[in-house]
Amino acid sequence: MTRYEQTFRNDLFAGRTVLVTGAASGIGAAIAMAFRDHGARVIGTASSAEKATRLQVEGIEGHVCDVRSDEQSEALLNSLEALDVLVCGAGIARRVDEYQWPVFRDVMEVNLFGTARFALHARTLLATSRGSIITISSMLSTFGDRLVPAYAASKGGVTQLTKSLAIAFAEQGIRVNAIAPGWIITNMTQELVDDPVSGPSIANRTAAGRWGMPQEVANGALFLASPAASYITGATLTIDGGYSII
Repeated sequence: MTRYEQTFRNDLFAGRTVLVTGAASGIGAAIAMAFRDHGARVIGTASSAEKATRLQVEGIEGHVCDVRSDEQSEALLNSLEALDVLVCGAGIARRVDEYQWPVFRDVMEVNLFGTARFALHARTLLATSRGSIITISSMLSTFGDRLVPAYAASKGGVTQLTKSLAIAFAEQGIRVNAIAPGWIITNMTQELVDDPVSGPSIANRTAAGRWGMPQEVANGALFLASPAASYITGATLTIDGGYSII
């Protein structure tokens, strides 16, 4: 696998401030670390003090913030003097349980409304820097999954929200793009990875013949936030090893 350090300058985001929600694990953590490794000041949200402390150890400014809370989200953004990149990475899935209404609603609240909440509240800061927003959608934004109806619905909403915000924010020089990961090895998917049937089946169903790594999604985030993507907005970058084309 090609490492992002071999592709991007180490100081690519020097002097820039990046906020990553859901930075304590999985794809969000990989994205936060990638921006850190390329010179950015990175602020990451976490769901607990323990997780926020772990981020601090990794050189990320960890903050406990519930993305379902208007008050906490606004307070964090209001504490920032500047913001160049917002990555809306907080997300949850509750397999099977999503057919229970309180669970369905909670998944939507985190995945879709949490993304909208941060994107809308960050608009003023990002207009000043002419920055960018990266949302985390999913391959399930284009096809369903019977085990995670709320997750699939929320990610479809994230993709459409991204397009709408790209249009609305363009006049202020803010670019808004989405990344749609496929099967990536994270804590959320580890059970499937380890399953002797599902793990190999998913890998074999993928054109690349394997599961993806969080760092490979982070590569896409670095690109979308970089000057190389200056004419890209409202797009969804699919990073799924070719799963969706088979």
